[in-house]
Amino acid sequence: MRLSDMREGQSGKIVSVGGDIRLRRRILEMGLSKGAEFYIEKYAPLRDPLELNIKGMHVSLRVGEAAAVTVESLERSDG
Repeated sequence: MRLSDMREGQSGKIVSVGGDIRLRRRILEMGLSKGAEFYIEKYAPLRDPLELNIKGMHVSLRVGEAAAVTVESLERSDG
């Protein structure tokens, strides 16, 4: 699934980062690298950008950029 398809409050793990070389480099520099786990904090009121927490940092990413990131959802277990 794409990062842009995830909902507020979901957790996931990055599988791969696509896009053109400039976009890919920018995303990787923000800490969104393969295997990194994250949590979707919130979406802006008009659903763009989204804010996620990754490696203890808050990162904002436009939904169009987030579409280049392939992720897998991590189900939380509260019990």
